[in-house]
Amino acid sequence: MAVVTETRPELDEAIADVEQQLGQMFGRVRATWREAAAQIHPDLQPVGYKLLGAIVRSGGTNAHVLAETLEVDKSIVSRKVKLLEEVGLVTSHADANDRRARVLTPTPLAIERLRTVRAAQHERLRERLGVRSADEIREFASMLRLLGEG
Repeated sequence: MAVVTETRPELDEAIADVEQQLGQMFGRVRATWREAAAQIHPDLQPVGYKLLGAIVRSGGTNAHVLAETLEVDKSIVSRKVKLLEEVGLVTSHADANDRRARVLTPTPLAIERLRTVRAAQHERLRERLGVRSADEIREFASMLRLLGEG
């Protein structure tokens, strides 16, 4: 790890700038989730978009796992999953290992819509970050990982 040579005020100023930029970025992320959710289905909210993404990534999961993974109340998960089922983005069936649980599986429609939305998001990131080298982008990802760890 590199030794920090800046004076405390310089370091504090730099950290304050990071904090401000993160706040702006989080606002943009929330707006992006709203837009993405609406592109997938007009009644879908950002939390539903996040749930759908987790279901697609897993290939099949249950509401309990989703609630724990995304740190969302089970009642919210239940309501959003019901909507996802009603609009044809998720199917559910009894878990073979635990008949009380339901396995949630993405439909082909969900997979395709999510792929389309994510491709557009990836392209926006590519436009913004493509002026940087792969090493710079990896370093940025490393810093984000560091902040996300705790």
